[in-house]
Amino acid sequence: MPVLEINAISKSYGKIRALENVSFNIPKGSVFGLLGPNGSGKTTLLSIVLDVLQANSGGYKWFGESPTYLHRKKIGSLLETPNLYHYLTAVQNLRITQTISGRGNEGDIHAVLEKVNLHERKNSRFSTYSLGMKQRLAIAAALLGDPAVLVLDEPTNGLDPVGIAEIRGLIKELATKGHTVIMASHLLDEVEKVCDHVAILKRGQLIACGAVEEVLSAEDCLLLSAADQLLLTEKMGRYPGLVRMNATAEGLECYFAKGASSAEKVNQYCFEQGMVLSQIWAKKKRLEEKFFELTSK
Repeated sequence: MPVLEINAISKSYGKIRALENVSFNIPKGSVFGLLGPNGSGKTTLLSIVLDVLQANSGGYKWFGESPTYLHRKKIGSLLETPNLYHYLTAVQNLRITQTISGRGNEGDIHAVLEKVNLHERKNSRFSTYSLGMKQRLAIAAALLGDPAVLVLDEPTNGLDPVGIAEIRGLIKELATKGHTVIMASHLLDEVEKVCDHVAILKRGQLIACGAVEEVLSAEDCLLLSAADQLLLTEKMGRYPGLVRMNATAEGLECYFAKGASSAEKVNQYCFEQGMVLSQIWAKKKRLEEKFFELTSK
């Protein structure tokens, strides 16, 4: 059973269509990345499933049921700007969050501060924190009560490389303990490193969704090199089943429909055309490449 089912959700702000008939499911125990350019509807969608905004049409279910207050207690969240008080300490802020959310106890406060490496600054005011420390405290607030699901909007925003690596490790650790993590992010490299499922939005529409490997593997890519790259490009342009080519500094990227060709077949074809390849290897497409490919259309 999916942790979250999103069914044909649409949302408009006047004439602006923020979401249009978006549907997908989020598997239990997954680390699910929500990607899209600015204005694609990521934050709007997260706000709807967290009951901050109301959809114009469509709906969603948490844990297979219509959402209730009891379901909400199982979900920790961080949406955009941390909702914390600048004149209070970390511990005082977390106590307020705890009272409002009804999640966790006094021991939880110290446990989550340890997890995000802020325990030594637990009695410092929020106003004295760096941007990265503020973000870590907001994540600590989301972790109160050990929720079954974490919904994080740009969780590594403002963090330095060390901080990003720490949060990446924390997300992986939570996933191994059975938590479901839903994160919106523009840092594609980070999403690829921690997420096993992904949904990509563009102008409010869902354009790709599934396991990361499935989204990336719609095509096979071979990287080719030869002494005469121009001739290689000419010959490969006539190869049966070729979808497209891209000349790069590394070599000639040749894309084929999944399973439509192989390195052996391409090598034999080039040999029959009187060409000897100096390089041929399967290139795995990165999420960043797939993202820009999908969103630039």
